[in-house]
Amino acid sequence: MKMKSCFVRFCRLVCLPLSIPLYVLELVGLFGLYKRIFPMLAYNITFSYNDKMHEVKRELFRNVAKFSNSEGGLRLLEVGCGSGANFQFYPYGCTVTCTDPNAHFERYLRLSMDANKHLTYDKFLVLSGEDMQEVEDECVDVVVCTLVLCSVKNVPKVLQEVRRILRTGGAFYFLEHVVSDSSMWTYFFQYVFEPIWYYLGDGCMVTRTTWKDLEAAGFAELHLKHIEALGVSLVIRPHIVGYSIK
Repeated sequence: MKMKSCFVRFCRLVCLPLSIPLYVLELVGLFGLYKRIFPMLAYNITFSYNDKMHEVKRELFRNVAKFSNSEGGLRLLEVGCGSGANFQFYPYGCTVTCTDPNAHFERYLRLSMDANKHLTYDKFLVLSGEDMQEVEDECVDVVVCTLVLCSVKNVPKVLQEVRRILRTGGAFYFLEHVVSDSSMWTYFFQYVFEPIWYYLGDGCMVTRTTWKDLEAAGFAELHLKHIEALGVSLVIRPHIVGYSIK
């Protein structure tokens, strides 16, 4: 086991130089240009990911409507909405507030809004998940976060904000890729290629144990399961999916 661990670390060191040019670009402030390109890449990747994960997402959001607790219908806020990949799975009449730290997603977000007329859209807020002070306390029935907790700087802080803006009895829905078991080849590729994946994925970390953060977040209920997302890249194949109730 120790020899295997040393081998994995050695391979990571061998691959580490591949990320140095990207690190330098970030250091001199030029990597910000990639943030303009990333939304276009993410928007196009969304179609393939949604096709492979359609049944998983449909099952995940199947019971979202039951958390509606207002005369105006279900109030939903999506953290890190990106290009609106989840809109098609939300129930008719749902009012959606979108947040994302990257303002350049708005162009692609509008395309998804136009394609999903069954929803009502409130506003798009350029906010990080760790600081959503523009959003009032206990103002929504549901918060959604998919493929976002891998790239935030502070997962517990994001979950703290989620609990703050959720009404009591509301639900937090999540779908996130996580680290694989260290005995699997998937873990080898995750650990070795994480430095370069971090830059190409706009801050994406593939070795996070996000389920532990959810377990410690203080929700009244946690419904979580581990799955293998077949058909997607091996590096992000292990997922957790489910919802928590405040």
